This record gives sequence, structure tokens and C-alpha cells, in this order.
Amino acid sequence: MLPSDAARLEKHGIRATAQRLAIAEFVLHTDEHPSADEVWARVKERFPYLSRATVYNTLNRFVEVGLVRQLILSEGRVVFDPRTADHHHFIEDGTGEIQDVPCDALFVSRRPPLRATHFR
Repeated sequence: MLPSDAARLEKHGIRATAQRLAIAEFVLHTDEHPSADEVWARVKERFPYLSRATVYNTLNRFVEVGLVRQLILSEGRVVFDPRTADHHHFIEDGTGEIQDVPCDALFVSRRPPLRATHFR
């Protein structure tokens, strides 16, 4: 049985307020790699008075305790990844869509094996 989001937050020393739970419900269960603004826009549908600062602070705290990984894709483009196990990312040039790729799925001939890079 998986722990509830509230239990996961409490286990990591984060008080489970309604806003933090709403952020967790989205970001910890998405297959996307959302930016903080995308998280804010999605969660704001349920919490219209939710501030961007709350979202940014909550996401940064989630990164600090290891609930999500922060990926800096380029200057000014930061997204959050709920998959914390080692894996690679392919970014589609045309759309910017990010695909997760298991570490053992890549092999480059005549090169050492690729290894996962940890983002924090």
C-alpha cells in the first residue's frame, strides 16, 4: 500500500497544509515535467488565492527533501520531475516535450556507458 500524500509530506518533515497537499497531488503524480508556473496554474484551479510564492517555496522544499528533482534545462527554464530514480531525459527539439528514458535503455557504441546525472 502506498502512503498518502499527507503521510509522505509528514515523513519528510513538511506540514501537510491544504495548499501543499494540492501541489503534491499534482506534481508527485504527473507524467509531465512541469515548471513552477505550470504547477501554479493547475493548482490555482482548486485554490484561486494560491500565490506563486507558495508554489515556488513548496517546490523548492520538495526538492530539498528529495520528493522531486529540479531540472535546469536552460537559463530561465526549470522544470520539476517526480521520478527521483536515476534516468535520462530526451527533449524533443520541435515541441520541447521531455521523455524519461531508463538508464539501461541507452547504449552508445565506442563510448563508455552513459550514466544518470543527478539534478538538485
